[in-house]
Amino acid sequence: MNYECILYEEREFVATITLNLPELRNPLTKQLCEEIVHAVRFADEREEVRAIVLTGNGPAFSAGGNMNEFKQNFEKSVPELYDEGMASNDLFKLGATVRTPIIASVNGPALGGGTGLVAMSHIAISSDRAKLGLTELRLGMVPYVIMPLVRRAVGDRKFLDMMLTAKVYTAEEAKDLNLVHYVVPNHQLEEETWKLAKTVASYSPLAVRLSLDSFYLTDRVDLLKSFDLLSTMRIVSFRSEDLKEGASAFLEKRTPAWRGK
Repeated sequence: MNYECILYEEREFVATITLNLPELRNPLTKQLCEEIVHAVRFADEREEVRAIVLTGNGPAFSAGGNMNEFKQNFEKSVPELYDEGMASNDLFKLGATVRTPIIASVNGPALGGGTGLVAMSHIAISSDRAKLGLTELRLGMVPYVIMPLVRRAVGDRKFLDMMLTAKVYTAEEAKDLNLVHYVVPNHQLEEETWKLAKTVASYSPLAVRLSLDSFYLTDRVDLLKSFDLLSTMRIVSFRSEDLKEGASAFLEKRTPAWRGK
């Protein structure tokens, strides 16, 4: 696929997807969302990719929804709006449906849907210049689609405050809210993101995939039942080639050669 709104690069087991509408502050246009979904799913299927970095070109990570496109909704029928809404949901379902870790590298403001992308990612590292927030109510809107993701990240009470005040938070405040995991000086973001991605990519791809499977399979599952599910999944690890290789490499004091099997 020839991308027009994003940049795609693979290097050393890491795929980097860059939102590339900098003059518009990387708004989540219909085409941009479709291209992100395609690129993430493509990377997820490749054995050569063990971590996916999602970032933005220019001063912003993503300013959120595109208002010019949003205004067109007033002219569309209910079935059209429903179909387009269901399609756009695919973007925010990626974190729960792919098994290659997604790392958000938040290079600048990530507002509205941009905050949703950060919450969707498995790990988030942010520039100290970034700002995040749910600003939808300022426009008479509601953060419907991203609500489950941000609510899961920050908790019910904090989410209500975020949504109802429409406050914009600094990167450090976003870290306190659990929206991002790490905050680094802006000039170190690319370097620190690469270190983080390389760390994740250095582990057994099978073990990483099973880790994410386990996390989402046991989400909202009864505590006692979750033990049973995880014990069953553990059998896969015990019989895997990667676990044998990892144990051998540890005993032989060498770097493991993962096969993802």
